[in-house]
Amino acid sequence: MTRRLPVLAAFALLLLTVPTPPPAAALDEGERLWLVGERSFADGLYPVARRVLERFVADHPADARRPAALLLLGKARLALGDVESALEAFRRAAPPDGAGGPALEAKFWEAETLFRLQRHAEARAAYDAVLRGDAASPHAPEALYGLAWSELELKRPEPAVTAFRDLLTTWPAHALAPSATFYLARTLVELKRYPEAQPLLADFRARHPDHKLAPDAQYLLGLARVRAGDARAGVADLRAFVAAHPVHALAPGAQRLITETLTRYGDRQELLDTYKALLEQTPPTAEALYDAGAIAGRLGRRRDQEAAWKRLHTEFPEHALAHRAALELGNAAFKRRDFKEAAAQAHAAAASAEGGVRAEALLLAGEADLKLHRLAAAAKAFEAVGAVASVEAGVRYRALAGLGLTREQQQNWKAALEAYEAVARKSPDATLRDWAQDRAKAVRGRTNATRAR
Repeated sequence: MTRRLPVLAAFALLLLTVPTPPPAAALDEGERLWLVGERSFADGLYPVARRVLERFVADHPADARRPAALLLLGKARLALGDVESALEAFRRAAPPDGAGGPALEAKFWEAETLFRLQRHAEARAAYDAVLRGDAASPHAPEALYGLAWSELELKRPEPAVTAFRDLLTTWPAHALAPSATFYLARTLVELKRYPEAQPLLADFRARHPDHKLAPDAQYLLGLARVRAGDARAGVADLRAFVAAHPVHALAPGAQRLITETLTRYGDRQELLDTYKALLEQTPPTAEALYDAGAIAGRLGRRRDQEAAWKRLHTEFPEHALAHRAALELGNAAFKRRDFKEAAAQAHAAAASAEGGVRAEALLLAGEADLKLHRLAAAAKAFEAVGAVASVEAGVRYRALAGLGLTREQQQNWKAALEAYEAVARKSPDATLRDWAQDRAKAVRGRTNATRAR
């Protein structure tokens, strides 16, 4: 093979540089072009195969092998990443009668190319044409798999489930069966049909232990069991997955799901064991420290919670979870009336890139500064809430109410009244609206009294 590649390449280049022979030698030239094109493609010499087959198709339009040459040409172009040009070749490769094996093969490769171009509706129609042409053709299993994926890309999960099931029923031993099993199960989980997904995933490792999707199936089984209400079995599956695949892309998400599930359903000892494991994790991660703090809070161990989250802020100061932890620490400090600590944590959380966290942190900072009579800082924080994109209405109008209080204490009656009136008109919270109306009435009374004096 290694010795033959340079020879074929040189032979192909020689053919391309030789002048067009006279008509008497045309048949010989066609034979040579077909031979070199076919062999070059088989040996993976796609640039050579493409050039030779393009010449064969152009110079010999009446040759009976032209459809086969166009099919190989399309495959060579596809292998080289020239997808649009490949599609053109596949469409020309279909025989004039449009029937039979060659036509279905060309249609299948047309579907594959359309899928690669993300023209999923057209791909779906082409896959369907292959299946309607001959449901037992050699390309039928691949066409059914492609049809299922086209349905998924078109946001049609139910027809995708049907296609995956049909593939597994008709061709259970096909090479695509493991992938079809996994994606069928994943689609069922996304549809919240957990009882249907679990048997598929439970058997996956036993049937396909070395498949590249086996770890993903193990994670998905744990997720499905947790979502179905079997928390203990689901956590066991997820722990086994994390232990076997600690550096897998899904491992952090699995650990978070374990923590969330135990926080909600676990007993005290399970929570303690998880808390210790998270703190001792090597190397430490922001997710582990955040979850350790959350569990400590669930256990009522406030000092341990603060220690875990302060460590998170020290070791991962720019991480999104560090900002969330600071916000939660600030809220806890505010509740126990430690306004100085609340303000410090809130200002740290306000550095978050997440709009929701940033807005809540600024609101908390304003409320804490107001309690500390730092009126200029409070006003600045309240006003900054309105500059955050996509702020929740409740947060926005609480900030406006705080701004009204701040302006009132600064005796800026006009600004205070504007803030109160905006809250009274538009706040979704009826209690806050009533309060704002009362404050607006009081400010108007004070303003009128000042004018009278």
